[in-house]
Amino acid sequence: MRVLAIIPPMTQLNTPYPSTAYLTGFLRGRGVETQQVDLALALVCQLFTAAGLRDIQREALTQPEAERSASVHAFLDQFDAHCGVIEPVIRFLQGQDATLAHRIAHRGLLPEGPRFASLDVYVDDEGGDPLGWAFGALGVQDRARHIAALYLNDLADVLRDAVDARFEFVRYAESLAGSQPSFEPLANALAAPNTLIDDYLHALTCAAIAEHNPSLVLLSTPFPGSVYAALRIAQTIKQIAPNTRICLGGGYVNTELRELKEPRLFDYVDFITLDAGERPLLSLIEHLNGKRSAQRLVRTFTRNAQNEVVYTNWQEPDIPFEEVGTPTWDGLPLGKYLSLLDMLNPMNRLWSDGRWNKLTIAHGCYWKKCSFCDVSLDYISRYETASATVLVDRIEAIVAETGQTGFHFVDEAAPPKALKALAEELLRRNVHISWWGNIRFEKTFTPELADLLAQSGCIAVSGGLEVASDRLLKLMKKGVSVDQVARVTRGFTDAGILVHAYLMYGFPTQTVEDTVDALEYVRQLFENGCIQSGFFHRFACTVHSPVGRDPSAYGVKLQDLPTITFAKNDVGFYDPTGTDHDLLGEALRKAIYNFMHGIGTEADVRSWFQGVDPDGRYSKPRIKRDAIAKALATG
Repeated sequence: MRVLAIIPPMTQLNTPYPSTAYLTGFLRGRGVETQQVDLALALVCQLFTAAGLRDIQREALTQPEAERSASVHAFLDQFDAHCGVIEPVIRFLQGQDATLAHRIAHRGLLPEGPRFASLDVYVDDEGGDPLGWAFGALGVQDRARHIAALYLNDLADVLRDAVDARFEFVRYAESLAGSQPSFEPLANALAAPNTLIDDYLHALTCAAIAEHNPSLVLLSTPFPGSVYAALRIAQTIKQIAPNTRICLGGGYVNTELRELKEPRLFDYVDFITLDAGERPLLSLIEHLNGKRSAQRLVRTFTRNAQNEVVYTNWQEPDIPFEEVGTPTWDGLPLGKYLSLLDMLNPMNRLWSDGRWNKLTIAHGCYWKKCSFCDVSLDYISRYETASATVLVDRIEAIVAETGQTGFHFVDEAAPPKALKALAEELLRRNVHISWWGNIRFEKTFTPELADLLAQSGCIAVSGGLEVASDRLLKLMKKGVSVDQVARVTRGFTDAGILVHAYLMYGFPTQTVEDTVDALEYVRQLFENGCIQSGFFHRFACTVHSPVGRDPSAYGVKLQDLPTITFAKNDVGFYDPTGTDHDLLGEALRKAIYNFMHGIGTEADVRSWFQGVDPDGRYSKPRIKRDAIAKALATG
């Protein structure tokens, strides 16, 4: 049995998504010959070459001139310059040509399209350096990577406008799969003639199958934006290697396909597995090797001879988290990932900048009470830990394999007790790494613990403040208060650790006044150095969350769902407050973007809302302007 695990487009460009690394390490540890490829990275690396740009140019020239976007016009006007610089720019972003930074930083090398207009907001009245506030006279490498990131985003806009309207770097054709009750949109897209991107992906898939000759292909789909490309890959495999079996899994499947009834999906894949993949894959491999009947598959969808979807779940215990083994990145081209500086904020940049080894401290969430979260699903509800000794063994093995000492712990919320033990073990063994990850801003994270984590290599944490309202935090069972979050985050900042806050708007019964108050709290957290970064997400009600399962407890009524045969996740609801959250969201996003760049933290927060709705009437925040300062002083 030869297994090939594939990361399909699109996930991220700076580091591999960890699912295949975990499964490859686990299966190899069980004696299964397993390889892995990242076709998301491979696709980008082939498109962004001189030859790739010539193909894009041919597509763009087929458009009537009047229909071309500003991005396409700029691309065609400067085409020769693009062809000359694209490959050196990619090498620079891969860390292979650092000296090119000087030319990129001076903005005389790269053709500049519409994306560069964002720099104009930084130019002062005397026409000064638009990036001087961020990088000063130094920081040439960072300045160049930010400019190069804008350049790639310009080209991505060209791909979207001239080649495939669904293209994005991380949300490719997302609308075809996300919470789609019917498979019809995907079926139509997959039956349509290939786009240029499809042709490239077809060739890359053929090359991967020819190189590895797998008996079983694993397609990992963590997000809706990876599903269309995953099925295009499967479509190619069915054409060129019809005897190869294909299994679909990942976060998207685990959340959205739990009630799957659509048999057409099995025209592309043979098996679909739910939740943690280790036990279902062992059972599937035994089945394919003739050692287990189909009736003893674990958490697996198949299609029977009557063209019906069948779910089989032979009861066997999952592999304990401590026994899943060490992930391996062997086979992935670690030197080819692109380190991008999309956001100038020092905390926010971590998601796209740097090649981080992604690792999990524990499986699931130790809190698992938040009413907006999918607490009923395995990836949240089944909480298991591994000892600090095992975790540091894994860390040392990964550093030895990759040569990289940066780690991103991708837990839902890393437990404070486990992080304390991990920090102590790292210090005891004198293991030097840099790490960051997700936590809950709970009072267990004292200033003393923050100092210990910083000594062990912690550089940043991210956590949920969500609605920044004590009333709503209590309703969503977050288990924290705004004052507590202020004290905990300030403790991290004082320890030299950057802090990112996940924020939310549109939660059931959240009013305009609640939203204005929330933004005032956030403004004060920035002003007092508690957080350095944040992002406002629009609340989405899912069928697996406490709100979706018991909406009346949260003062809302769910909208009727259509007949569902495919994806089921988000569900609309009626909120009696009647608040226009879409309009408020524009103000929140603008405010947080400015706060992250040190702009506007002294202004009255009502000004942000008036900027998007001049006719709006926004009451003065009910929160005193020194509320967070007082909370810090009395803590």
